[in-house]
Amino acid sequence: MSHEFEECLKQNRIREFTRGKFLVQKELKTAEEDFNEARESYKRSGYKWTTIQTYYSMFHSARALLYYKNYRERSHYCLITALKFLYGQAGKLPVYLIEGLQKAKNLREDADYYGEWSKIAAEEMIALTAEFLNKAKEIIKQLDAPNYGEMSNQDA
Repeated sequence: MSHEFEECLKQNRIREFTRGKFLVQKELKTAEEDFNEARESYKRSGYKWTTIQTYYSMFHSARALLYYKNYRERSHYCLITALKFLYGQAGKLPVYLIEGLQKAKNLREDADYYGEWSKIAAEEMIALTAEFLNKAKEIIKQLDAPNYGEMSNQDA
C-alpha cells in the first residue's frame, strides 16, 4: 500500500463507503453537466468559470472512480492520492491524467482565490477534462461490464 494512501486512511480523509457503487452514475452525470457548463462558459469568454467548472468535472469523474472502489474522500489531495494508488499503479489511469487533475486543482485555486486565469489554460483544461471524463467512463465500464447497464439506471 502506498504510504500517502495509508496516511489518508489513517487521517480519515479517505474512508470506506459501502454505498459508493450506487453513486457512481450520479457522479458521472454531475461531471458531464459541469463539463457542458464549462464549454458554454468558454464560448462566452468566461475563462475563469471554464477553469473552475472543468476542475469540478474532473473532480466528479475522479470521485466516481473512488466510489466505484467503495471509498469516499474528505480531501481533494487525498482523492488524487487515492487515484494514484487505486488506478495509476494498476495502469488503468494514465499518469498524465492524474497529473492533469492536480494541475486543474491548482488552476481552479488560482482562479478562485487569486483572480488568476487565462484563455490558454481554459482551452487546455477543456481538452484534458474531456479526456479525463471519457477515461473514467471507460474504466468503470470495463470494470463493471456485466452490470454496467443496470448501474446506469440507478439514481441515489
